Amino acid sequence: MATEIGFFGLEKPVSFEGEGSRDPLAFRFYDKDRQVAGKRMEDQLRFAVCYWHSFTWPGGDPFGGETFMRPWMQGGDPMAQARAKADVAFELFRLLDVPFFTFHDADVAPEGENLSGSIDNFNRIVDVFAQKMETERVRLLWGTANLFSHRRYMAGAATNPDPDVFAYAVGQVKAALDATHRLKGENYVCWGGREGYETLLNTDMKRELDQLGRFLSMLVDYKHKVGFQGPILIEPKPKEPTKHQYDFDTATVFGFLQKYDLVRDVKLNLEQNHAILAGHSFDHEVKLAYANDLFGSLDINRGDDLLGWDTDQFAMNASEMALVFHEMLKHGGFSTGGLNFDAKIRRQSIDPQDLVIAHAASMDACARALVAAEAMLADKALEGPLAERYAGWDSAENKAILAGERSLEQVAERGRTLNPQPRSGRQEYLEAIVNRYV
Repeated sequence: MATEIGFFGLEKPVSFEGEGSRDPLAFRFYDKDRQVAGKRMEDQLRFAVCYWHSFTWPGGDPFGGETFMRPWMQGGDPMAQARAKADVAFELFRLLDVPFFTFHDADVAPEGENLSGSIDNFNRIVDVFAQKMETERVRLLWGTANLFSHRRYMAGAATNPDPDVFAYAVGQVKAALDATHRLKGENYVCWGGREGYETLLNTDMKRELDQLGRFLSMLVDYKHKVGFQGPILIEPKPKEPTKHQYDFDTATVFGFLQKYDLVRDVKLNLEQNHAILAGHSFDHEVKLAYANDLFGSLDINRGDDLLGWDTDQFAMNASEMALVFHEMLKHGGFSTGGLNFDAKIRRQSIDPQDLVIAHAASMDACARALVAAEAMLADKALEGPLAERYAGWDSAENKAILAGERSLEQVAERGRTLNPQPRSGRQEYLEAIVNRYV
């Protein structure tokens, strides 16, 4: 076993030991140098540790306070605590040997007396990040601004009825994008946790949607002005904390982006737990994003099937993820995106090593799912039956219909001579196929 040092009590990074290992601090499936679909496994999965759940969440819930009692949460000089938190964060990045991390601005540094003071605090910790990144291999997958926790945002940020709150949020987002650009982040995420409504009695929905469209348009313009090359990502979620959020799901966001002419510059960061809350599967949201050229990145977590809220548990369902990765590999995998662990250990998991074990176990589950997806794709296990089901549309005549070369009258006349019979959708057969691989 490794010599115990540091906050997590571990000296050596978690390493690959193979399927026979029983060490919870070792990888059984995640071999970062293994070739999968033409790339190293690490380059396919592009794991990122998130700053907020891992180092800022104290373990509280609506009925109880903190359980983790982390040293940097126990009072003292706020900036000193922020630097201590950064030290522990980079320790975890090193132990997991992950290529990326992500952050919210408000979780990186404490607020100041006004926006200028908050940005100054934030930039001082960004300086710490930049210095650490010079000697560490970890990079920034994306940054974002927290526009939902502070009471000023209780009625939204971009959609707030108070234009001063709107302006404050713009300043906060500008600083977060500047920091992301400085640290060579590969994306910038917008998550509108309060961009929605609690009641329609006090909500002008058209006005709020127009405000949100203008907010994102300004962000896109600024991105081009400063030369930020990555996409802006929106993270859909239907509800919680608000009753209804304007970025409800992939389909809703697609319509919004079309209306405000943002489709070229804005993509999606999708999450399993949010998909379930919207009444969809994770696979559904990913496939629809690809269908509309909106796929960007993934938050990799899961919800609890028995609970109707965003539990942000570590993803462990290899079968579910295999279908998502199958779709990704079909389209060549990630470009600027990755798998961000927007996940929390349970509030009873109070040992520091629980955080390491949770990440390692989920990385293993993802690796197992990726290998299964590669095998399914290579064997055309799902693609073959799918192509067969739609094969009729490959004829010249039927292609002409879809190409707009036949009128309604012409197609209707052809239909008069037909008597088509239904064919089995073979759902159970296909489900059995998936089970062969995972």
